[in-house]
Amino acid sequence: MTDDTLYPFTIEVSPLSAPKGHYGWAIRKHGKLLERSDRAYENEAKAYNRALAAVERALHGGADARR
Repeated sequence: MTDDTLYPFTIEVSPLSAPKGHYGWAIRKHGKLLERSDRAYENEAKAYNRALAAVERALHGGADARR
């Protein structure tokens, strides 16, 4: 997915204060917080990939949406 296909979502990956050296992510839809990670990831790439998977679930619906 490119940034164009993520619209209206944005992904923010940022370093966490604890544990040091780990990252978290947040997903915003039209600027409002939609979802935030509850885990710490070892690097930015892992955090971004998990956030991207969450956006795809939001766009295409997860298992809960199929019921």
